[in-house]
Amino acid sequence: MSTTPDDTVVVGRIGRPHGVRGQVTVEVRTDDPDLRFAPGSVLLTDPAARGPLTVVAKRWHSGTLLLQLSAPSGETYVNREDVDALRNTLLLVPVADLPELEEPDSFYDHQLVGLAAQLPDGSVIGEVTAVRHEAQDLLVVRRPDAAEALIPFVSAIVPTVDVAGGFLVVDPPEGLLEL
Repeated sequence: MSTTPDDTVVVGRIGRPHGVRGQVTVEVRTDDPDLRFAPGSVLLTDPAARGPLTVVAKRWHSGTLLLQLSAPSGETYVNREDVDALRNTLLLVPVADLPELEEPDSFYDHQLVGLAAQLPDGSVIGEVTAVRHEAQDLLVVRRPDAAEALIPFVSAIVPTVDVAGGFLVVDPPEGLLEL
């Protein structure tokens, strides 16, 4: 999940319409799509003028999440043309609505963004600006005098995360910060 500036978290992005009955494809950006996109769920949007949207129906088709949505007026989108106007809309939930994580070493993306990234000796190398979820999770670290660094978010390289303290420790293998 990625973070937006107004204390909401992105849980998905509306893609292209699917079929002619008003369903949309959704690029899922949450670990629990069955909870986040359950029928009846209300989702905030970016841009805000397109929402809030309510999930009317949900189904999976060939690994792609399909949603039927209703507009802020309460009317269900029923045709391809109407939902095409929603393309690229980000679907958001308030940070306050996120459940507590059960694993002690698990973090939401918004908890990591903004942390100072420092070496084991305490010297600051930059600030975490994003978390990418690719083949493995990567911390994007903006460095003041160097190119952006991509740090694999694994305990061998990031042994300490102190959210309350506002920092994490990066113990990079040789050459990682020069890439």
